[in-house]
Amino acid sequence: MLDADKTLTMDADEAVISDLDQPVDDRSRVAPVIEFRDVRLAFDEKVILDGVSFNVRRGETKMILGRSGGGKSTIIRLILGLLKPDSGQVFIDGEEITCLSEQEMMHVRQKIGMVFQEGALFDSISVYENVAYRLREQNVEEDEIEHEVRRMLRFVDLEDAIEKMPNELSGGMRRRVGIARALVGDPEIVLYDEPTAGLDPPTARTICELAIKLRDLQDVSSIFVTHEMNNVGYLSSEYAIVNENGEVVFEKEGEKLCLINTEVLMLRDGNIIFNGSDERLRQSPDPYIQNFVFGK
Repeated sequence: MLDADKTLTMDADEAVISDLDQPVDDRSRVAPVIEFRDVRLAFDEKVILDGVSFNVRRGETKMILGRSGGGKSTIIRLILGLLKPDSGQVFIDGEEITCLSEQEMMHVRQKIGMVFQEGALFDSISVYENVAYRLREQNVEEDEIEHEVRRMLRFVDLEDAIEKMPNELSGGMRRRVGIARALVGDPEIVLYDEPTAGLDPPTARTICELAIKLRDLQDVSSIFVTHEMNNVGYLSSEYAIVNENGEVVFEKEGEKLCLINTEVLMLRDGNIIFNGSDERLRQSPDPYIQNFVFGK
């Protein structure tokens, strides 16, 4: 879905695509889905986040870059309510979650899908049961569970693996099952924690294509934690559309449209040192950024 808040701007001789059903002053399109306000967190003397502020709009992907230990995964844990900041505020869908109890966080987490680095599947149960796990916890009827599991596995192109065990799958297939499990219940937000780590380039691209489909066709907001610049290239330069045959195809930014629903945020020693487009990132004169991006 393309909408007013994440418009893809066409070349000069073409119109601007936007969701005409959504008025531009619709607060649900304007208000951030995720917002951090001056968030600080330290473990003993080690500062993890030092006054971090940013937001993620509806239908936007925010890629978070940085070295290991720089606070990337901590941001995900704060969004899930697994950690509380020392100070500052975290908002999900306009609701401040920093003071919510574990029980109160349950309704917030229902809006969020989590994709872990290794897929984090239960090895003792089948692909079907892994994807169905969250639905079983919610006491959903079996017919509905099967429909939803097949729908999600079809989305990640793994319906044929529905009866397999996780140890029968490749690393890339395990990640895709993890994505299918994260999408159960159609979450508004998906969090990816290094989802392509250790994968070969073609498989990593497949994972990125799934994230692009969710962004452009399902209006999902996401945070994509990574240290790999290839992921930045895929997510910030390609978009997904459905062609006249009903097939999902990927097109390059600049051929017809200019992509503005994806941004990069870079952390260093708990501070945001960059927040903007991938083009501006590559043009930054900052030596740390240049070394990270180009290995200089």
